[in-house]
Amino acid sequence: MKPSDNYYQDRNFKNLDKINELLEELPSFCEDFFRGVETRTSTLTRLNYCYDLRIFFDFLVKRKFRGKEVRDLTLEDLEQVTDTDVEIFLSYLSHYEYAGKQLSCDERAKARKLSTVRSLFKYFFNKGLIEVNNTTKVATPKLHEKEIIRLEKNEVTELIDTAECGSGITRHMEGYHEKTKVRDTAILTLFLGTGIRISELVGLNNESIDFATNSFVVTRKGGNKAILYFSDEVAAALEAYLEQKNGDPRVPPNESALFLSMQYRRITVRAVENLVKKYAKIVTPLKKITPHKLRSTYGTALYRETGDIFIVADVLGHKDVNTTRKHYAAITEDRRKSVAGKVKLHPEEDE
Repeated sequence: MKPSDNYYQDRNFKNLDKINELLEELPSFCEDFFRGVETRTSTLTRLNYCYDLRIFFDFLVKRKFRGKEVRDLTLEDLEQVTDTDVEIFLSYLSHYEYAGKQLSCDERAKARKLSTVRSLFKYFFNKGLIEVNNTTKVATPKLHEKEIIRLEKNEVTELIDTAECGSGITRHMEGYHEKTKVRDTAILTLFLGTGIRISELVGLNNESIDFATNSFVVTRKGGNKAILYFSDEVAAALEAYLEQKNGDPRVPPNESALFLSMQYRRITVRAVENLVKKYAKIVTPLKKITPHKLRSTYGTALYRETGDIFIVADVLGHKDVNTTRKHYAAITEDRRKSVAGKVKLHPEEDE
């Protein structure tokens, strides 16, 4: 199988290679932990565990087990880690150094690292390999609600128009834009018309699209497949792109990826992020718009039209409807604005 045929398989293989590489830097008992959680976690989750544990063990040898190397840490050392040590670790994450770089974590990054450390301790405690698990005594950092950033209706129109016509782009960008405008318009239209995730978009193949039913198959988080449907507007943008692509003799005959880079390979996540940023910066320079914000824009619009939080959750692929309520929060804000002038302080006298 050539590399671009199965995006998700290729991604998993790369993640596994990186996990094996990082395990060489961690204490040897970590191999047991990763083997134990393999059947209930994705390769991406385990890769993030590696990154988090690398920081945690580096902290331990700097602050608690001075003179030891990370690879020399044992389960007996793990038993000596107190809840106070873990709290100090969370404070340490506000400003720390790793591999010569100055780094910092916000509240969400701290919460994720604490979750990873808890998973490690819980695994060995449940196995009876350590007698104490002090991580359960540590409170999760309070997470503040993120501001809902999304495009307004007029901004959605302007964003697609900018990709189509190139208004506002620099002279330097004009040459590239002429070559990519049909593709870029299709990508933006698909984001805004379906709420697809960036990984789902990048992973699409030519055979994923069915214009007979205006539907396509995506691979969701966790590897499950789902059929999503799109409007005639989205269909028109996709058909225009495919017509251009099919007429380009430089496209490799065996290339299965739907969206291609200028090098005629499957487009990367980074490239999609950059093209969204490029057009959004022209249309709404004060908003930091990412592919995920386009997804939020779609979710908000869908809820506004349907009033059904459950259908929004289903279409977006949220396992927990509470994840979707952030879109409801955005609607609540709209309603607050709409009632601002309803109460009159000086009502006109009845005639």
